Amino acid sequence: MTPTDQPLIVQSDGSLLLDVHADAYEEARSDVARFAELEKSPEHVHTFRITPLSLWNAASAGMRAEEIVALLDRWSKYPVPESIAANVSDIVARYGRIRLTATDDPDHLLMHVEGEELAAEIENHTAVARLLTRSPRGYLLRIYDRGTIKQLLIKVGYPVQDEAPLTQGERLEFRLAETDGFTVRDYQHEAARAFTGMDKPGMGFGTVVMPCGSGKTVVGMAIMNHYRCSTLILTTNVAAVHQWIDELAEKTTLARDEIGEYSGDRKEIRPVTIATYQIVTWRPKKGEEFPHFSIFRERKWGLIIYDEVHLLPAPVFRVTAEIQSVRRLGLTATLVREDGKEEEVFSLVGPKRYDVPWKELEQKGWIAEAYCHEIRIDLPPELKIPYATADRRRKFRIAAENPAKQRIVGQLVANHREDSILVIGQYLDQLERIAAILDAPIITGKTPNPERERIYALFRSGKIGLLVVSKVANFAIDLPDASVAVQVSGTFGSRQEEAQRLGRILRPKRKNSYFYSIVSRYTIEEHFAANRQKFLTEQGYKYHIEFWSTEEISDAAPEIA
Repeated sequence: MTPTDQPLIVQSDGSLLLDVHADAYEEARSDVARFAELEKSPEHVHTFRITPLSLWNAASAGMRAEEIVALLDRWSKYPVPESIAANVSDIVARYGRIRLTATDDPDHLLMHVEGEELAAEIENHTAVARLLTRSPRGYLLRIYDRGTIKQLLIKVGYPVQDEAPLTQGERLEFRLAETDGFTVRDYQHEAARAFTGMDKPGMGFGTVVMPCGSGKTVVGMAIMNHYRCSTLILTTNVAAVHQWIDELAEKTTLARDEIGEYSGDRKEIRPVTIATYQIVTWRPKKGEEFPHFSIFRERKWGLIIYDEVHLLPAPVFRVTAEIQSVRRLGLTATLVREDGKEEEVFSLVGPKRYDVPWKELEQKGWIAEAYCHEIRIDLPPELKIPYATADRRRKFRIAAENPAKQRIVGQLVANHREDSILVIGQYLDQLERIAAILDAPIITGKTPNPERERIYALFRSGKIGLLVVSKVANFAIDLPDASVAVQVSGTFGSRQEEAQRLGRILRPKRKNSYFYSIVSRYTIEEHFAANRQKFLTEQGYKYHIEFWSTEEISDAAPEIA
């Protein structure tokens, strides 16, 4: 392969530009994704970036700096900048210089530090030093400071290689069911194997990143099947709890009375227990203790699964720091956190063990092909002055609730009469108006859980084909036949939200899926919409922008009251 045929350009700022049209693109992308984060992936050139976190993820998977530099040399069109090779070597070398191992004392771990210079640097950090006691072999660390020390040291720039044993937990005999229509797909097997690491030291904790609709729950069950121990599962809402229960009952040999629901409605502690983040982080008053943290000590858990780990609440980070001896699995479609706490996920849940591009699974037919459209519509004349004189937050609200959007929604519903449609939004007044106009059921945070599940069941069965939902439906809701999503309003530029809302329509089916986002033209909403779109374009989705006028909408659309 001549230099002009090489698909990669390595730049001194750590960015990697990969030519999608090069013959060696697929092989190069597979190599680069092992040690660099995908930033964006539009039509022609994909951009990756080498970061300390991406390199430490690679190092935790066994990659050496020499291997990474060799792969850059192999695929680069031009000589790799010397600064990149030097930085890769320096950053990767930091992983493993601090290790945690067991001691004969069950209350303490031993922290090994490579080199007196590093030891002196660590001791110079007061918050770190106060957790440690010098010993002839290194430093003694109290067992319950295991997570805290990892949080502190990654901020210093030295991630801890945790080789201390993990508890086995109570044994639980079960297996995956052998039923018609259910099989663990190849990539799901790969994700489970990447997590368990054939039970090597330093494995059994980490994060699996897979698209919405690709079966992250199955990966969780495959990992449970590997360890066969008592398992605590934390997820986003009661509907998600019930979906986990249904999946476990259908796809494993677990008896129903071995599966417990721990939510606002029920408080069951069983060998497999599924709880919501909301109940775990509930407390009577601010400043008081979290009474339901006791769930982490109710059984000898051998595995904790954090569903939608990118939403992990701060209080759960705290308790996760305290239970580092338990195997930990994070499941997510995107490790993007709007609060920038990706390092917390790395330190406390564990490094990324598996990642697969959305478009790769789409090409193989495992998730639906999706078409993304942004429809821009003017504000009505009577709202332009109020918008111009409003503060920033009020501007966003006026633009998001643009009443002209209602007519657009009606037209889209008329255009997709044969499809199962979700209308998704942020503001309840707006959603209630749209639901009334369309004569459609609506689910919001105020909808009781039994009513939510009744409506979801009607939608899944095809008895209703149109559903209006607030952000409560963003996460962990299984609506396999939904093929159209119409987003009328969203939060402030949240890439997480865009990914999850698209995910509502990505279950594989015999038809294409359509994702529409309606945005007020010449407003602040365009700026936030561009931020939300970023995640989709990063995953390779083309975003078609259209300009609509309400005067041009067909009379087939429902009339606005």
